[in-house]
Amino acid sequence: MDLSQTIFELIDMRSFSNLWYWIALAVAWSSASHWVLGVPWDTVLRARRVGGQSVVDLHDLVRINTNRILHIADVSGIWLILLAFFVHTSLIGLGFFYSVEFAQAVFLLMGPMTLVGAMSVRTARRVQAEESEGEDLWRRLGRHRFWVQLVGMLSIFVTSLWGMYQNFQISPLG
Repeated sequence: MDLSQTIFELIDMRSFSNLWYWIALAVAWSSASHWVLGVPWDTVLRARRVGGQSVVDLHDLVRINTNRILHIADVSGIWLILLAFFVHTSLIGLGFFYSVEFAQAVFLLMGPMTLVGAMSVRTARRVQAEESEGEDLWRRLGRHRFWVQLVGMLSIFVTSLWGMYQNFQISPLG
């Protein structure tokens, strides 16, 4: 048995029947929901409950991360958008017109994450423009987290439906 055959048996390229794909999908959405604008959600909760130094830490983290996000968006935003369109178009073409299941799986993971990235830039702009602090900041971060979780739930639902459809098409009964 050669190395490439062993690797392809370990990493099944039929993504929707592979447990590793579903683990990666769950970890990606769990991480996206936990890290709100690059700030761990437990830091937001601790700032709300405890106050004091936790609030200062939260404001510092939000300031640092919003500056980082907005700098990236301002400096290379156009190029990132062009790259994202190229990659998404390639994945859609390969996945849904040429029936490459791996491209379908990557698109169903990457497409909604791109939307979350755009939502993060928008929220960072609002936080910085309004100079949100205290209760306003917590509410803004909570609202952003809610929408990320909603996009995640819809994404997982659509991905699971499409994955079941693909698995039924491959099965002997389909």
